[in-house]
Amino acid sequence: MASDLYAICFDAIEPAALARFWSGVLERQLADDPHDGIAILPDDDTGFRIRFVPTGEPKSGQNQAHFDLTSTCPEDQQQRVARALELGGRRLDIGQGADAAHVVLGDPDGNEFDVIEPGNNFLAGCGVIGALACDGTQAVGYFWSAALGWPLVWDQDQETAIQSPHGGTKLTWGGPPVKAKTGRNRLHFDLTPPAGGDREAEIDRLISLGATRRDHGQCEAGWTALADPDGNEFCLR
Repeated sequence: MASDLYAICFDAIEPAALARFWSGVLERQLADDPHDGIAILPDDDTGFRIRFVPTGEPKSGQNQAHFDLTSTCPEDQQQRVARALELGGRRLDIGQGADAAHVVLGDPDGNEFDVIEPGNNFLAGCGVIGALACDGTQAVGYFWSAALGWPLVWDQDQETAIQSPHGGTKLTWGGPPVKAKTGRNRLHFDLTPPAGGDREAEIDRLISLGATRRDHGQCEAGWTALADPDGNEFCLR
């Protein structure tokens, strides 16, 4: 048995505003979150919540993780970009070059995301959120495969990717060089123990896989703060 990916969680200066932005971009329903935040609900059984919780810390530096949004044709890519800009996003230059086929944008809090060109075979069939693309080592890809029970769908040149057995969004790690962390991650995973599982036993299992306990304010009261082998924070409900 393995943990379930309950949500991808954003620390946000204005959670409600950021949730409205992503709800509009993804065309998904907003809902009150039972854990003192606001959330976007998944649109099918392969999805996860996207949660937005308040923080007083402004964003600094490029995020360790970002969404790669897919498109079905050039017009669909253009429309997705235009919609994001209308909702308060902006174009970003992170060195991608003028001839890049993907479009790099920032949400109203400055969180980077990409709108990928049509015809990307790696993200085919993954849904609108094709991937959560993360900085990370090969070892951390192996960790998350074991933590979530998701098989590796890519493992080459120290780049890894995992995907739920049911399909949906891929979680990817780009291998070296890995950007140095400059503080608490803006995005983190929220996990729940396996159905019917013992929470303390699951914490012990995650630690045996290479996680460490953390004592910080990223998780809500009653949740357990942990970090993966690369030091990326995550929370167990």
